[in-house]
Amino acid sequence: MSPTLLIADDEALLARVLAAELSALWPEARIVSVVHDGVSALEAARAHRPDVAFLDIRMPGMSGMDVARELVEADELPPLVVFVTAYDQFALEAFERAAVDYVLKPVQHERLEATVARLRERLAARSAAPPSAEPEPAAVDANRLAQLLHRLEALENPPPQRGVTPGPGPGSGQFLRFIKALVGQEVRIIPVDEVIYLEATDKYVNVVSANGEALIRTSLRELAQQLDPDRFWQIHRGTVVNIDCVASAVNQSLGRVSLRLRNRDESLPVARQYAHLFKQM
Repeated sequence: MSPTLLIADDEALLARVLAAELSALWPEARIVSVVHDGVSALEAARAHRPDVAFLDIRMPGMSGMDVARELVEADELPPLVVFVTAYDQFALEAFERAAVDYVLKPVQHERLEATVARLRERLAARSAAPPSAEPEPAAVDANRLAQLLHRLEALENPPPQRGVTPGPGPGSGQFLRFIKALVGQEVRIIPVDEVIYLEATDKYVNVVSANGEALIRTSLRELAQQLDPDRFWQIHRGTVVNIDCVASAVNQSLGRVSLRLRNRDESLPVARQYAHLFKQM
């Protein structure tokens, strides 16, 4: 069966060049869609379920990283992902360590040829696996991609430097000590030490603490950047948990993980790209 390819790049000329190079290097492959923004890339991936997705990291609407994250979280058998990037060498080390392929802009024939060879091998390994073992190669690919996304997020959003006196303010080098939330007619002061987890809900973040829940009008990303990254771990696109409140990590099928909390009934799902944080916990 011919492998299917998706190309997403906001520069139409570069997308055409990449498509032409792939057609020459991989004649048996079939390009099912060429799009120029992240939202279209996600829609095309869901519609065509390609074997390989070439994703430009910088695209309007959604970045290639955002698209890859959606595919990994939502699909039991996500496509192999190749990032098309203009990142410098420092950032490219993250790609190498995660064993996830990338193509530099402008497209380099030799690099693309090596990438196609690796993709052929990995797709062949998927096809050769017996039905009972089929999820395993996919889980390996998803874990590689998850590690890369985690590293790139760290490069783009470095944790704040530790300060002597904790206090509020993103980029100030200090960690947040209290969260102020409007509950009814009063402003509740919630010590960060009492926060169990934070959950994004539409335009708000739900702050779940030992004394109840409260909504604050801020983004989860903005809030997370003010918290101690050693204590507050991102476990899902919309969830940050206080690791001190986690009792155990439960391994489920296809490499999925959920967290049991201390003294609480609910459990929290861990997105695939963060599951490696809880291995051998």
